[in-house]
Amino acid sequence: MSEQNITRLNINSKELILIGTAHVSRHSAEQVKEVIAAEKPDSVCVELDEQRYKAIMDDNQWKNMDIFKVIKDKKATALLMTLLISSFQKRAAKQLGIKPGQEMIQGIESANEHGAEIVLADRNIQITFARIWQGIGLWGKMKLITAVIGSIINNEEISEEELEQMKTEDMLNSALKEFTNTFPKLKVPLIDERDQYLSQKIKNAPGDKVVAVLGAAHVPGIKKELYNEHDLEALCERPPKSKVPKILAWAIPVVIISIIAFTLYMNPAAGMQQIIAWLLWNGSFAALGALLAFGHPAAIATAFVVSPLSSLSPVLAAGWFAGIAQAYYRRPSVGDFESLSEDVYTLKGFKDNKVTRILLVVMLSNIGSTIGSMIGGADVIRLFIQNLT
Repeated sequence: MSEQNITRLNINSKELILIGTAHVSRHSAEQVKEVIAAEKPDSVCVELDEQRYKAIMDDNQWKNMDIFKVIKDKKATALLMTLLISSFQKRAAKQLGIKPGQEMIQGIESANEHGAEIVLADRNIQITFARIWQGIGLWGKMKLITAVIGSIINNEEISEEELEQMKTEDMLNSALKEFTNTFPKLKVPLIDERDQYLSQKIKNAPGDKVVAVLGAAHVPGIKKELYNEHDLEALCERPPKSKVPKILAWAIPVVIISIIAFTLYMNPAAGMQQIIAWLLWNGSFAALGALLAFGHPAAIATAFVVSPLSSLSPVLAAGWFAGIAQAYYRRPSVGDFESLSEDVYTLKGFKDNKVTRILLVVMLSNIGSTIGSMIGGADVIRLFIQNLT
């Protein structure tokens, strides 16, 4: 049995065996099977949470999804990001003729075969996304979305040899350095905190011998964090929301409305110019977002009409209404949900699937509305100042 990519540690009278894997590597799955069969551990930890465990073990998970509920619960962007992030892995796995996450599935199957307890060792993915999303700001969110969408457009093939090479620590450290230079704020919630969470779950796993099946990116960090104690509850707390955005969300509409009302009182013609500017900038950019998502004409029109009003309300978003209109006029079929996991790894599939189209309409309409409100607000202020002089 090859010891490459295997780390053996003894901590607190426990023998810990860490297997660093590539998530779309046939060799990784074979190595996981060999190690568990040879070591016969008491527990097998896998880098999954409950949600991803169900997703990876159930190919029919999408059939029961209620797209209207997704929009209503404000989860459209999170779902879209999940699908986008998984698209590269799915494309690489299909190219290599294996199932994404096969090494995790193999870990679960081998644990069952040898009577080991399965430990879902990763943090809930929604908490990780929440901690990422809260910390990167508007510009960071747009950069991240652009980068992830770019992974779909990029059809460059990846060899299995390159994937195996990526598992060496020198290559890993190099890749991680490049990653954190691009999105430095992502490293803490995406890598560091999960290293801490995973290490604590591995240490807490029952039995004297534990095998952990991990993405290679986490092994160096986990090797260090295993010697420290970590508070799992603290790592699972959603970040406290800053009061500043909430204050601004109410203050900006009040300021815009007050400026327009004052201008209308002082100079009705100038006030009407402000209203038209606000309507056109807001509506046009939101509609453009829906158009770029190849939205139904009704969704585009809805975005145009709703955006100027929703931008003045902290509790409404143009994308929600545009998405509901899109879902009403282009209601997804059972086939769209069934093929969702396959469609996300090609640009054509992503564009043609009615579910992903709805999610794109929601996200791009909201982005357009945000841009439009910024430009429209600046124009309202410009006209106000112009009227004073």
